[in-house]
Amino acid sequence: MAIAAVAVLAGAPAAAQDSAVARLEVLQTEISKLQKEVAVLKRDVAKGRQGVRRTVKQVAAIKTAPPADSPSIRMSSSNRPTICSSDGRNCISLTSRLQLDFGGYNYQPNTAATTPQDLVGGVIARRAQFGVIGTFLDDWEYSFVFEGGGSGGATSVVLDKGYLTYSGFEPFKIWGGILSVPYMLDRATSNNNITFMERAAPVEVAAGIGGATRSAFGITANDRRWWAGAFLSGPASDRRSRDARQAAVTGRAVFLPVLTNDASLLIGGDVQYLFDAPTGASELNLRDRIEMRIDGNRILGTGALPIDSARVLSAELAGTLGSFHFQGEYFDFNVERTPGNGPNLDFSGYYFQSGYILTGEKRSYSANSGSYGGVTPSRPFDWRTGDWGAWEIAARYSVVDLNDKDILGGRQENVTLGLNWYVNNNMRFMLNYINGKVDKRNSGGDVGADYQAIGGRAQIAF
Repeated sequence: MAIAAVAVLAGAPAAAQDSAVARLEVLQTEISKLQKEVAVLKRDVAKGRQGVRRTVKQVAAIKTAPPADSPSIRMSSSNRPTICSSDGRNCISLTSRLQLDFGGYNYQPNTAATTPQDLVGGVIARRAQFGVIGTFLDDWEYSFVFEGGGSGGATSVVLDKGYLTYSGFEPFKIWGGILSVPYMLDRATSNNNITFMERAAPVEVAAGIGGATRSAFGITANDRRWWAGAFLSGPASDRRSRDARQAAVTGRAVFLPVLTNDASLLIGGDVQYLFDAPTGASELNLRDRIEMRIDGNRILGTGALPIDSARVLSAELAGTLGSFHFQGEYFDFNVERTPGNGPNLDFSGYYFQSGYILTGEKRSYSANSGSYGGVTPSRPFDWRTGDWGAWEIAARYSVVDLNDKDILGGRQENVTLGLNWYVNNNMRFMLNYINGKVDKRNSGGDVGADYQAIGGRAQIAF
């Protein structure tokens, strides 16, 4: 009996220990189940949050996204506000241009018979343009631009350009309307991008015959290394007199035997033939100013010529080597006067210019126009970051001789120095110094002049 009691007492602790172990195992099992359930709940909560986020984003996108067929509004590469259809085939852009010129002259007429006796400096809006340009159905392009500026400070607003083009027959492009005829290298370059404030005098004399901005119809074609174009031109857009007919044909072709990222060479030729010359009060007058147009007076000119036809042949040479660029053109004029008004006349002119971009940028060739574009600063001006845009120096020598036989229109010679600051893609400031003279005589003797001029331009264009 006693022995049995002892055995029972001895086994009690062991049984208690086994029971505790069993309960602990049960608890651990329950804890593991709870941990798994918590993990599942956490995953469900996370998935729920992600779903909520996706739903919020989808709702926001639905609220902000335009309908699939709505137009898009964006800025072009030249910062023009542009509206395009959803398929991108139809676009319209606002375009504007302001060239504010200022400067003065040191003008010294050779005699009291010189006309004019003085040139007056000041400030003018050389160009003040606003209009729209765009495309529709991919292949059609249009431009309607009004001009409120002009040489000598003109203030009347006129339709400067209004034309339509079609480019569905690659590589050809058909043009029609009032446009700047792309004849000659310097005229093919936009006045936004020309190196100096004004184009060289012989260029403007040649353009006045049948080029410049006037009613025209023509066709151009180009590839990467060549450009060609031919146009039939009529009266300028502001000519209303039936007597001011003036019809001509122009042709231009260029080829680039060298065209790399670091160098290029352009060779070209041009022809112009005026076959229906203006008569009466609008007879042709070959003339120009002194390559700065703050004062609108012309000091070079043949006077009105009763002519039957006129022909101009010209040659182009231009190129780039790194940041250095150059270009030049030579012009040969032949004027056939109407019977009984004297013999035929031969005039000539040429210019050569070069420039260097001090900040390392380059002037690139534009295959679409067959000319060189402007300077795009690699570091637009921002005084906070120490960026100062692009800087360029340039020089030009030009001559145009309108003296032949009984016509003494004058021989003009100009040397121009230029400094250009390209602030950003849309703004630049120009400074030009001109030293020149006009050797001109008539029945009154020496009516020429010597002059110096200094002028500047503030330009903004979109």
